[in-house]
Amino acid sequence: MMLQIDWQVERVPEAEEYLARIADFCLKTEGIDLPVYAQLQITDDDVIHEINRQHRGVDRATDVLSFPSTDCTPDRTLGHCHKKLLRERDESGCCFLGDIIISLPRAQAQAAEYGHSLKREMAYLTAHALFHLMGYDHMNDTDKERMRAMEEKALNGAGIGRVTDEELIAMAFKAMEFSYSPYSHFKVGAALLTKDGKVYTGCNIENGSYGATNCAERTALFKAVSEGEREFVAIAITAEKSAPWPCGICRQALNEFAPELRVMVAWGDNRDEAPLSTLLPHGFGPKQGTLEFLGKE
Repeated sequence: MMLQIDWQVERVPEAEEYLARIADFCLKTEGIDLPVYAQLQITDDDVIHEINRQHRGVDRATDVLSFPSTDCTPDRTLGHCHKKLLRERDESGCCFLGDIIISLPRAQAQAAEYGHSLKREMAYLTAHALFHLMGYDHMNDTDKERMRAMEEKALNGAGIGRVTDEELIAMAFKAMEFSYSPYSHFKVGAALLTKDGKVYTGCNIENGSYGATNCAERTALFKAVSEGEREFVAIAITAEKSAPWPCGICRQALNEFAPELRVMVAWGDNRDEAPLSTLLPHGFGPKQGTLEFLGKE
């Protein structure tokens, strides 16, 4: 998904990168892959105040406004009407979703009020507006809950959710303390983040019969799956002295549920990251369509 950003205030460093990231994850969360774009105007309180007054009859500044160009609704969001949009492409071959206006001063004030980064606040406002463009709304409790869940899934998927990457890594280091590794003496911890923002942790548990040993990644994964979780967006894996990239069995186990999982590794003060699809190219699993034949006569 493409965001055309018009800065009418001083640019925020690296903003384009993380706003583009959240835009992509909003579209992925909706479950579609369309050539679409939206226009994002980042301005000040005076400008958004005037736009709010002219177009909505509300005589005050606000944090974000969205003006959809589609007729999507909470009952028929973008995921349900995307085929119609394909017939409405412009001369560039893309579908225009609409316009977004964000007040940077308001975003800065709210980030300070809520105790999180400006990055997260701007990402949240962008996600909120994009889901409005896709048809979501919050006029009643049911629609509000549904929209909020979609926002959180997109933010978590982009690594900008309520659980930050550093917090996830810290949870993995904490889980590492419980490692049972009397044979390898290589302690590993893992923290697995679901699309809904829950975190499941695990450590490696070794056994005198080496084949019965379980890695930290699978401990966390099996714990989550056993409690009904099926969708995951990121995993942090930690060790003490060397990079704890997942073994082949763990890569396959994680691929069963999340082929696009973000895999972060940390050891000491070192950090690295790669998508699971890079660690396990040409993956074999139900989400790649390679197991469709099972259960068929």
